[in-house]
Amino acid sequence: MIFISGATGNIGRHVVRELQERDIAIRAGTINHEEAERIPDGVETVRFDFTDQDTFSPALEKVKKLFLMRPPQLVDMESTLNPFVDYALEQDIKHIVFVSLLGAEDNPRVPHYDAEQHILASGASYTFLRPSFFMQNLNTTHREEIRDRDEIFIPAGGSRTSFIDTRDIGAAAARVLSEDGHLNQTYDLTGSEALDYYQVAEIFTRVLGREISYENPSLLSFAWHSWRRRRSLQFTFVMAMLYRATRDGAADIVTDDVEQLLRRPPIVFEQYVQDYAHVWER
Repeated sequence: MIFISGATGNIGRHVVRELQERDIAIRAGTINHEEAERIPDGVETVRFDFTDQDTFSPALEKVKKLFLMRPPQLVDMESTLNPFVDYALEQDIKHIVFVSLLGAEDNPRVPHYDAEQHILASGASYTFLRPSFFMQNLNTTHREEIRDRDEIFIPAGGSRTSFIDTRDIGAAAARVLSEDGHLNQTYDLTGSEALDYYQVAEIFTRVLGREISYENPSLLSFAWHSWRRRRSLQFTFVMAMLYRATRDGAADIVTDDVEQLLRRPPIVFEQYVQDYAHVWER
């Protein structure tokens, strides 16, 4: 039995689908009944919340492997994700697959660093998936600015990013959860190319058939914009730190880990925009 946290999220839903196709027993963690209804038929669901330790036991009953995804709104690992890891190990969990962040091992300013360090210190058998910037952030976090204002408002300067599709991350996670040979391994998951946001805007313009511009705001302007949209101060700070690292060149790394795991090339950015074009329609 494998427990999937964040089972309806950008990555989790693909992990669920991939493992279900492999006929592997899984339990999907969801925060409420509405999310549970989005889980495919035939998959066991359970209410799960990192901030509610009463949900830990039902989630992990008879579970041997764990897919761990940090909810974006959770920044303090010491009171949320880390206690869940400790509880899981008490239940004799054999393998933890944690979705971290490209370069997290050298960036103590992001929550992923704390989570990685805690898992390493615990002695658990782990696999760290360290993806680059999700393509799907552009149809979730940045959807409205592209759809309604024809702009990409991201403080990345002229730096390049090796965007990865979350469908590839989900497929990679399913591989390491269902196959041998991945214990205590780390995979840096990226796309096959690194693009700057001017190139990203050009691809959006070409696929959507209308002009999409890259505004290239300062970090301060981005933080002010995020606050005005009523995002939490902690969320805004973490996003600003991630984009600061991007500006410093931390996100332009291109690896072949996705191709090695999936035995096919990763999904390219233009294909992603074509597949999700309906999301930015007015």
